[in-house]
Amino acid sequence: MKRNIKTWVATVCLFGSLFGINPASAATTSEIETVFNWAENNFPELFPEHRTTQMIDPWAFRFYPSTGIYTGIKNDEVYVLGGPWGTASPTFIATLPNLLGQIQGEGGNGSVPACSETSDLPQGMVVTQSGNVVNITTNGQCIVIDNPESADFCEAPIPLNPTGISVLSTVEVTSFQTTGITIDSPGFPNPLDSFMQNSSSCIIEAPAEMVNLVVNSNVCYDLTNQLSLLPSGFGITIDPPVTVTTVSSSISQQVSDCFASDAAVINNLVTGETWVNTNGSFVPVPNTSSSF
Repeated sequence: MKRNIKTWVATVCLFGSLFGINPASAATTSEIETVFNWAENNFPELFPEHRTTQMIDPWAFRFYPSTGIYTGIKNDEVYVLGGPWGTASPTFIATLPNLLGQIQGEGGNGSVPACSETSDLPQGMVVTQSGNVVNITTNGQCIVIDNPESADFCEAPIPLNPTGISVLSTVEVTSFQTTGITIDSPGFPNPLDSFMQNSSSCIIEAPAEMVNLVVNSNVCYDLTNQLSLLPSGFGITIDPPVTVTTVSSSISQQVSDCFASDAAVINNLVTGETWVNTNGSFVPVPNTSSSF
């Protein structure tokens, strides 16, 4: 996408002059968040910090005080105001469907070659790819996910035929923070500690896209719904919201034999077989599906 799609929107006075004239945009919340988050992720010089989307019918908009730029969506049209575009009148950028199509074509929240499926991402998450580097971010937001135990948003595409490629992926967590949960009993495990553990897995019959792939992740999850179900009196105090923020990086390198590696888990993407490293030996796990 050309650099002319760098900013968009509507100012408070613009909203005042147009308030109530046109019907509210037909865009879904997910589509609106996708465009705004993509803009923040790709043009930080224009949108230098994450801002929460505001709604003043018929507008959905964000304002960036440090640059004086508004971004807005009205009636499936994307606008910008302020900064390089001036404040005299909003500048039309594109229709929302066309902009979403261009974003997806560039690998944002849709077509990411290294990931099998990113079209059903949780609201507020953005996945992009540049060369061999995939970036996953929630742009400073803490988003709600249904199943944190399977929160893998860049699964390897499953090859139709054997590739003969084995790839070892190592995940290193460089930052880990939680809020809203206190462990009152010494020695009682924190249920969120699993998010801070480094891990490694090896893929047999891996797609070529995984070789030398780097996946950087900076995400925050709101787990209030899941942890509010914990019974009291078990050494845990919950003070909502309960969040976990992690920054991690995964590096995937080709290896000659997964079974000669120190991976914790081995998956065969073609056959669906899984093995777990138990005391240095890989033990097959029955009736499991492949995962990355």
